[in-house]
Amino acid sequence: KLAVENSTLRQARRDRQLVSKRLLLNEDEEHLIFPQDIVSLLHKLQHSGTEKEAHLKALSKVLRDPAAQLTFIKHENSMHLLVGLLTGSNAQCRLQAVRCLHELSHSSHTNVAPACLPATPYLLTYLSGPSTKFTELCLYTLGNMCPDSDVVREKLLAQGIIPALASCIENQRHTLAVVEAAAFTLSQLLQARDAPEKIIPIVLKSTLPSHLLSVLTPDPQFGLAPAIECAWCLHYLICSTDDNKELLAQGALSQCSSLLVSLGGAVTEGNKEDGIELLIWPLLRCVGNILSSCPEEDLNAQLTDAHLPASLCALVQAYLHTLPALARETVWVLNNLTAHSTEFCSALLTLNLVPGLIQLLPFSQGINTMILRILANIAHKKKVFCVQLMQLGLLSALCATLKMADQEMVIQSLDILFMMTVSSPVVAEEFVRQDGLSLLEVLQYNGAAEMRQRSTYLLEKHLLSYQQHITVIVMQPYCLC
Repeated sequence: KLAVENSTLRQARRDRQLVSKRLLLNEDEEHLIFPQDIVSLLHKLQHSGTEKEAHLKALSKVLRDPAAQLTFIKHENSMHLLVGLLTGSNAQCRLQAVRCLHELSHSSHTNVAPACLPATPYLLTYLSGPSTKFTELCLYTLGNMCPDSDVVREKLLAQGIIPALASCIENQRHTLAVVEAAAFTLSQLLQARDAPEKIIPIVLKSTLPSHLLSVLTPDPQFGLAPAIECAWCLHYLICSTDDNKELLAQGALSQCSSLLVSLGGAVTEGNKEDGIELLIWPLLRCVGNILSSCPEEDLNAQLTDAHLPASLCALVQAYLHTLPALARETVWVLNNLTAHSTEFCSALLTLNLVPGLIQLLPFSQGINTMILRILANIAHKKKVFCVQLMQLGLLSALCATLKMADQEMVIQSLDILFMMTVSSPVVAEEFVRQDGLSLLEVLQYNGAAEMRQRSTYLLEKHLLSYQQHITVIVMQPYCLC
């Protein structure tokens, strides 16, 4: 079991990159510190025969004490002794030696990880071994060592940690615990300060991206944890560069969006499996960020599933009250999607998803401003879309948002109103009928400078003539009948 709750660590990644450490424990033990003389234990290990395994087990428990960790690395030949047991012929001693290294790797002292460097070549070699438990321990030990030191990361890169991880995931594809541990170790590397220059180019040239994408499967039998770790790795890769040609060519956008569609469908059916939102989060980040680097002409080829807008809207509705931050990131993805694609703007209208978005305009926490951006994207694409938005009730909703105290909401509402009224006389006339001019006049005299400028321009250049036209029409007997 993991002593540190994985879901807590993953949730912390929502708002920032998080370098963390994880401690694996046996199922039958607790995270307790066992005070004992570490020098005495080392002496026993040097001279004992059949009891070495027991002494190693005791040492691993003692090494949970931060003070004992420092004592161990300062003691002469202590690491040499541990590496000797790690590479010996006794399998149980090898396992207990890795447990000792694992305890050391979890240390909060930054000088402990460099002291473990003599063991790293062997830990990397053992990643190709047959024992799942042993491989998992080696992976988490390596992953814990990565954040502490530039020297450690440089040594691991020189020793071939990237191809070792790629081979490990490929060979252990169906061993969930190992795939999760390998992806965790990779994520630790990808979050390093020098990752964009020294690590990510190597990763992109390896087979790791394709292996990470292969784990993103809607198959519920495969488990959420490996997919969550792999999705975060992809997120770090996508965010590291402006050009994601390699990942686009390997189908990253298609794969991530397809899985989002599957998860959106599951959530719509009421299946909110515990932790499913922890997978949705990095997938949204992947799709939203890679959309910004996808050439517009390639977008339709990359996004072949027309259900993506409906799935995103379903996720917004599902998490609006329980996880508003997740709902906000979902509408951010919708914004990026509609900014690039006339087809997906049309899909929101055709699938009758716009009324649901309009209903979200009263919500705060950044959701309503992002909804206005989506509606602006739709209005900007085609004049006929503006008429459709009017028919779906957007003008009356804008009349409400123009009264809000949030200046950003008012300015965005004015921008959408400008696009809609300029696009069609029908829209302009309808806005005047809904007494929109009085709202603009209030802003013209009482609003901030930017709002006054926009409202004045709308009134004087586009709408006052429609007021006269409508007055004349209303006075005709035909219109009164």
